[in-house]
Amino acid sequence: MVTDRPAEPSAVFDTPPAEASPSFNRTFVVAATTSVQAVMSLAVLMLAAIAPAVATALGIPASQIGFQISIVYGSASIVSVIVGGMVRRWGACRTSQASLLMGLAGCALATIPNVAAVALASVFLGIGYAMTNPSASHLLGRFAGQRYRNVIFSIKQTGVPIGGAVAGLVAPPLAVHVGWRAVPMAVGVVLLALMLVLQVRRTLWDDDRDPTSRLRGGLLDGLTVIWRNHPIRWLVASSFFYTITQLSLVAFLVTLLVEDVRMSLVEAGLVLSLVQVASVFGRLMWGWVADRVGDGAAVLAVIGIIAGLSAALSTQVSPDWPGFGLRALFVVFGIASIGWNGVFLAELARLSPAGRIGPTTGASLAVTFAGVIVGPSLFSVIHDAIGSYTTTFGLLAAASLAGTGLALLSRAVARRGASAETTIPR
Repeated sequence: MVTDRPAEPSAVFDTPPAEASPSFNRTFVVAATTSVQAVMSLAVLMLAAIAPAVATALGIPASQIGFQISIVYGSASIVSVIVGGMVRRWGACRTSQASLLMGLAGCALATIPNVAAVALASVFLGIGYAMTNPSASHLLGRFAGQRYRNVIFSIKQTGVPIGGAVAGLVAPPLAVHVGWRAVPMAVGVVLLALMLVLQVRRTLWDDDRDPTSRLRGGLLDGLTVIWRNHPIRWLVASSFFYTITQLSLVAFLVTLLVEDVRMSLVEAGLVLSLVQVASVFGRLMWGWVADRVGDGAAVLAVIGIIAGLSAALSTQVSPDWPGFGLRALFVVFGIASIGWNGVFLAELARLSPAGRIGPTTGASLAVTFAGVIVGPSLFSVIHDAIGSYTTTFGLLAAASLAGTGLALLSRAVARRGASAETTIPR
């Protein structure tokens, strides 16, 4: 029976294989999971980084990129609830390869200059992206150890801003000089190469898979854990709002800078790349801080406050702002709003019952990704009504502060439960 009591730290991570061999060393596992995260993030964000060029080719407003992002994460949300079952049945490495294969299919469809084709490409990209975190959490849970849990999960999550940085740095110049369709073509080549590299470790890393396990088993298992474990329930709810802020910033920053600040596409792409690079530092910093203070939920609350204040200040940017001030604002915004994921996943793993990290992560990400279904689409609707990207960033301030409140609630409930445990006579 699942209770509100967090799992003991020593029971959080699944048991590693008995034969300790170099194949299971921490460094290689972290590098592989980070690489998968990075290239899939690149695939997801490549069209947002060149939204004005893609919109012109398709004959639609650039603000409609919000709906493309929502399709990606809507698909991810639906698939996430069964990914835990995939990990159990196929193994975490094979699930990662399947993720890259779905991304490759999405890149192929994204080269077709048609709205329906791009929408279908977004579905495949979302399915692939949904498979990355549960499989990575399973591998890290087995092989990465406990001592530096937040830092290790944060290192893996740097793959997201690394992919975004590459998208902002490479995609706009490639679109300008070669054509926008060259972007998904190039990303597809990278996905294929990494999928083949992972095959080298597949047998060793998937030694714990259960071919008889049902795919839908992970659905009920993960959702049950979330519903019955109150600290996890509120923690997962906070991620819904944090992801609204994160993806809306990433999806609309280039377009905001082009439309409202009058930057060129290439210059705006460089700002996006700078923000993503800075957020790599942010993820590592927040993970280190969480390990030092031993309180991931409190760190998540601080992150939400910084993101909320940054979003509020973003509503005031204009072409009159000095370049340094503009970049500094969005760097701080990115460090907070893109830097929370590693701490969140580590805290989720800490609270999850032993042996259920994969299903719990998959089911929780269904809720997390639902924030992206709502966020960018709502952003697009509000923008179309008021006509200003900067003003619409006020939505992100509200979302960040809502996430802060829920993170604090998760912390309070967890501490109250721990306190009750210590007072029960033995």
